[in-house]
Amino acid sequence: MASMKMRMVKAVMIIVVLGVLSELGSCKVVQFIFGDSLSDVGNNKKLQKSLATANLPWYGIDFGDGMPNGRFCNGRTVADIIGDHIGVPRAPAFLDPALNEEMILENGVNFASGGGGILNETGSYFIQKFCLYKQIELFKGTQELIRRKIGATKAAKFFEESNYVVALGSNDFINNYLQPVMGDSWKYTDSTFIDYLMETLESQLKLLHSLGARKLVVFGLGPMGCIPLQRVLSSSGGCQVRTNNLALSFNKASGKLVSDLSKSLPNATYQFGDAYDVVADVIANPNKYGFNNSDSPCCSFGSIRPALTCVPLSTLCADRSSYVFWDEYHPSDRANEMIAKEIIRKLGYLYTNSTSVGSPSPSPVEAPAKPTPEAPRKAPAPKATNTVPAKAPTKATPEAPSEAPSSDD
Repeated sequence: MASMKMRMVKAVMIIVVLGVLSELGSCKVVQFIFGDSLSDVGNNKKLQKSLATANLPWYGIDFGDGMPNGRFCNGRTVADIIGDHIGVPRAPAFLDPALNEEMILENGVNFASGGGGILNETGSYFIQKFCLYKQIELFKGTQELIRRKIGATKAAKFFEESNYVVALGSNDFINNYLQPVMGDSWKYTDSTFIDYLMETLESQLKLLHSLGARKLVVFGLGPMGCIPLQRVLSSSGGCQVRTNNLALSFNKASGKLVSDLSKSLPNATYQFGDAYDVVADVIANPNKYGFNNSDSPCCSFGSIRPALTCVPLSTLCADRSSYVFWDEYHPSDRANEMIAKEIIRKLGYLYTNSTSVGSPSPSPVEAPAKPTPEAPRKAPAPKATNTVPAKAPTKATPEAPSEAPSSDD
């Protein structure tokens, strides 16, 4: 009799424990992404006054239906590829009109904005963009929305178990400090400007931690002095040495900052993803990695540079997978894949329900391939009707008014 009672007690205890575990495991792990045009998946597409957009063909030619989707690339971003690798869903743009509480809980949110930077003043001539502080402000509004939906306790757990990506910094140099028209260019020296960036970034990362970010990756900068936009500033067409040195100094300082914060902040696992060396080697030795070109963009309008000249009248390279750069600023899908793999290798990410896909098809003039929902694919020539700007979001969160905010709001 006693043994039967004991078995019943154990059974009840097991049921209770399973119930608790079920409750604790009810939240899905998703990503919240903060970044610039290298991670933007459609926010700037909805900023009607922004001068930093990827709304026209040929952007997106190797992604989904081949039409512009807001990504500043022919295919996937680095964050897309890493997310596919670890098995988390691709986070939709914050300004996606379909975004609601259920979508946030299932997929997370991408706040990245082309032209955005660590500093509020960065990229001011783009008129509209989200700097990092603005992106964090929008994240706060997202949190309030989720708290109302599932309650404060579950919401806190959801945000603490989510993954966070912070990928900014290049615009703070390319579209701020290195521009003579910007105040920061004469206010700081190279070293004091990086100190200024680190002080600001430290405050921002601590703020994210206070909002629940426990698992966070900060992406380092690549050799930004070698992007086509910078090469044309050199009489020889070579890489800008000073610009590359600034990227290296930024990586050294931010890597140390991230490491220190991971040790000092409670329950924080903060990592630094650096792919500078492998990208520099790809640019210096493209044939070694299967590329044919590492100094000019696949999509450009003749030799008109420096400018964003990937437009419907642009000439595309014959084989997009053979080019390191898609346009004057941004890597191609295949280059992004190499960058992502290097970060995955360095951070020790394991495959978890991987949905990774191969590089895009090389030629835009061939017939469309059999479509796959998420993988890059061949695409027909874009139609003119797709160049019309999308309507403003019809359903906004508490922090996203129907008229998209500017960086200074």
